[in-house]
Amino acid sequence: MKVIVPEVGESIFEATIAKWHVGNGSQVAKDDLLCELETDKISLEIHAEAAGVLTQQAKEGETVKIGDKIAEIDGDEVEEAKTEDPAGKKEGKPAETSKTKSLPKDKKTVASKPTEKETPVRSKAQTEEAPKPIPDAKIDLPEAPDDDRIRRVPMTSLRRKVAAHLLAARQQTAMLTTFNEADMTALQELRKSEQMNFQKKFDIKLGLMSLFVKATVSALQDYPEVNARIDGNDIVYQDFYDIGIAIGAEKGLVVPVLRSVDQLSCAEIEKNIKAFADKIAENKLTLDDLKGGTFSISNGGVYGSVLSTPILNPPQTAILGMHAIKDRPVAIDGKVVIRPIMNLALSYDHRLVDGRQAVGFLRHIKEFIEAVDKSALDLKG
Repeated sequence: MKVIVPEVGESIFEATIAKWHVGNGSQVAKDDLLCELETDKISLEIHAEAAGVLTQQAKEGETVKIGDKIAEIDGDEVEEAKTEDPAGKKEGKPAETSKTKSLPKDKKTVASKPTEKETPVRSKAQTEEAPKPIPDAKIDLPEAPDDDRIRRVPMTSLRRKVAAHLLAARQQTAMLTTFNEADMTALQELRKSEQMNFQKKFDIKLGLMSLFVKATVSALQDYPEVNARIDGNDIVYQDFYDIGIAIGAEKGLVVPVLRSVDQLSCAEIEKNIKAFADKIAENKLTLDDLKGGTFSISNGGVYGSVLSTPILNPPQTAILGMHAIKDRPVAIDGKVVIRPIMNLALSYDHRLVDGRQAVGFLRHIKEFIEAVDKSALDLKG
């Protein structure tokens, strides 16, 4: 019974065995978690489709191709007392052939079943249209002497992909960043006064992100170039608002996309973001969750960042950076008062967006946040 690397998506051709959860030669039961695979976009879990003794054929950390056999499950070696069929199968009836199960666990991704002498055949599109990797930037460094204080660990597929993507963003765009700051008094007071009512009505907490998403959509509607992208010599205006929310996971940065956010309430935005966070924690994020996006938001403030220059997520033209809220002295009506202030940053591709549009866009968000009130929460009904 072969355990095969399943097909995950059209643009994914290989994966790395991130972790074996079952040792070589160990007995497994049906549906046991065997291993975790990492691709350059998502992680997935492989579960046993039958009971037996597992024989690993690929090591932890090894890179394998789609369709490769990474293990076998031998049902003949299982102790008789532990192989009784709970479904009451009759003797002599062959067991079902084991393939693979990928996340989510309730949906199976079944790879083709090659014979012993066959090797999985890729489609013409897979072999001829595979994207060419971006060359790594190499810096010549002197060879370091052997030192037991140094550890060398291979980069995961996801980390390599993120690195190449960020490098491409720097090399292929004319990135520039503009800054502003927002007085968070109104937003904090709104959350304090409406939190209990909001949570009781929608069964979710009111956070900062949903209101910033609302502010972003409002600004994008006034500045459509920020929501556009460059395609060759054309500007592609996108009259829809799919916002990517950058989330730092243990294995690397991922940017799941909220679809048509102009049609979502604050409660729906908060629930979708929480669902993404849960998927990431459980290694159940899918390729569909990551596809597309017209604009992105990154909140470095959750890690304590006070100011940063977020990097673009091509082919998107801009990204909004949120930061930690800090009490600061500010002058209002000729008096110095203490107010909660958040620094805002907008990185943008200067090939498409001019300074006037970038500054106006960020000022729009600032003004929206500083004047936010109960009407933004969609509490009716």
